[in-house]
Amino acid sequence: MALREPTVRIRELGDDHVNFVLENVDLAFANSVRRVVMADLPTVAIDEVEMESNMSVLPDEYIAHRLGMIPLNSMNCDESMRYARDCKCMKYCELCSLILKLDVQCHESGSMDITSNMLDLIPHDVMRQEGPDPSDEQLMTDELSRRREGFGLPVSKSSGEPVLICKLAKGQELKLRGIVRKGIAKEHAKWSPCSAVSFEYDPHNRLRHTSYWFEDNIKDEWPLSRNAEEEEPVGDDEAFDFNAKPEKFYFNVETVGSVSPEEVIMKGLQELQTKLANLMLSLKPDTDAALAANDELPGAEMNGHVAPMRNAGGGNEWSQPNGSWGAGAASPRANASGWGGGGGGNGSPAWGGQGNTGGAWGSGGGSGGGWGGGGGGQSPSRNNQGGWGNNSPSHTASGWNVS
Repeated sequence: MALREPTVRIRELGDDHVNFVLENVDLAFANSVRRVVMADLPTVAIDEVEMESNMSVLPDEYIAHRLGMIPLNSMNCDESMRYARDCKCMKYCELCSLILKLDVQCHESGSMDITSNMLDLIPHDVMRQEGPDPSDEQLMTDELSRRREGFGLPVSKSSGEPVLICKLAKGQELKLRGIVRKGIAKEHAKWSPCSAVSFEYDPHNRLRHTSYWFEDNIKDEWPLSRNAEEEEPVGDDEAFDFNAKPEKFYFNVETVGSVSPEEVIMKGLQELQTKLANLMLSLKPDTDAALAANDELPGAEMNGHVAPMRNAGGGNEWSQPNGSWGAGAASPRANASGWGGGGGGNGSPAWGGQGNTGGAWGSGGGSGGGWGGGGGGQSPSRNNQGGWGNNSPSHTASGWNVS
């Protein structure tokens, strides 16, 4: 059966919620969409509070926590602000942070409500005096120009009810500054753009989820929702399909107001696509590009040694500059007497020594010894009293004999 294209159908769209139907996908993909819009979309929130004066009955930690949970306008946040960990500044600057200040005193009898609408944004020029100037002015201008009007301000200033922070009595004051930074809900829930994300599938219990556990009636255990109108009910004589899987999911997303519902869904699908693309790239590394960049054999570091460097001059292509695999004049090569040295076949090659006379495998001079007999003038053979004799050995039916 040919695969069908996934489709999204919007059923209801409001200022802080969206209801849509996602079809022709599996359960894993639907749950991935839910998790991404809940925890992987960046927003801005108060991350640090510099308390100057707190005369209220609440401790500093209580007020800081309440400030962090206030929804802030985060439209186009992914393109208009950097993460603090990616910024070059020492503490904060206009590229990675915003500053909200609160300075209120109660001069009247009774109590005074301190709400999120009393937070004011400090201009960028004031922040620049406190943080280092960015090195790239053009890049700074481009990023700041992407911020929409009201970016970083509490959502309640434009719509909705203000968030109560605390109450002050007569003569009390509250003075603080909140550092606003960019983040995602995987770090802290205050950065989540959604308050609730849910989805439903199989409203008529076609897959028989309650076949093995119910109290009185199966239908009572699986009450019908409004989504049941989207599908045909299950007939009493309908055969059960053991291979059936859910393909239609009914989503309901509620936002906190920091990001619009349509932007939450679009940015969520883009983020999921980016994650899958990065996974595919990590599973298919470019071996040729890695070899060209490192200029070494694959797997050379696995045993703790580095492969010899490729060299165009002297010896073969894998030799050291103007040398052999060791420190001789050329890489060893086969000749009439076996593996000869750099200047010819007058002796065994010196694998790391200074010369190749006398048949020494690695010694400084090696005359009169090494693998051979009296002088070792040729490659070793098996018929000498001192070990390996005059000629290179060869293999015959009776064993190893001289050539």
